[in-house]
Amino acid sequence: MTIAILADEGLKAEWLEKETAGEVEFIWADSVSSLLMIEADAYFDLLFQPDPERSARLQQLKGKRLFINSVAWPGRAAGLQAIRINAWPTLLRRSLVEVALTDEAQHATVETVFNALQWRFQVVPDITGMITPRVLATIFNEAWFTLQAGVSSKDEIDIAMKLGTNYPMGPFEWGAAIGWERVATLLKELSRQDARYTPAPALELALEASR
Repeated sequence: MTIAILADEGLKAEWLEKETAGEVEFIWADSVSSLLMIEADAYFDLLFQPDPERSARLQQLKGKRLFINSVAWPGRAAGLQAIRINAWPTLLRRSLVEVALTDEAQHATVETVFNALQWRFQVVPDITGMITPRVLATIFNEAWFTLQAGVSSKDEIDIAMKLGTNYPMGPFEWGAAIGWERVATLLKELSRQDARYTPAPALELALEASR
């Protein structure tokens, strides 16, 4: 099987860290244009953004096996009949990959591709944030509220979470590895449905300062 993948260097490294079957060939693209030029059995856009132009161009792959890293946007928002994959930085390393279907018939496609890769997957609802990112974004947001209230420092909050919950990283360390813009984007999308997800003012200020 040949798989074409559009990714940045960080996601490419995470992908290659996962063990795969020797008979699978990866072809790496550096743009949507180059992705569309590749003849492959499956396509992964790990840098997906839901803009009309990108979606229109990816429509050229209609009828082919297309996976998009669309954590914050469900299928209807992405505007594509594609399979969503949770490829947030750090989460692609997990042994179980979350996927969301826009059509039940896609389950066979996921099985074909992931069996070829010898990767395990879990189908999750086609909702904003999927499962793990939604939970993590909420935890990260609460950490910003805690920092804003002056309860503790970033380092102390990270240490407390690692020692108290056995998390691999604390919320500030983990959020930075994922990318705070990604986290804030998901929180904003979730807050359209429930105000409890509104990003902490401290997070918004930190993002403004870093831009």
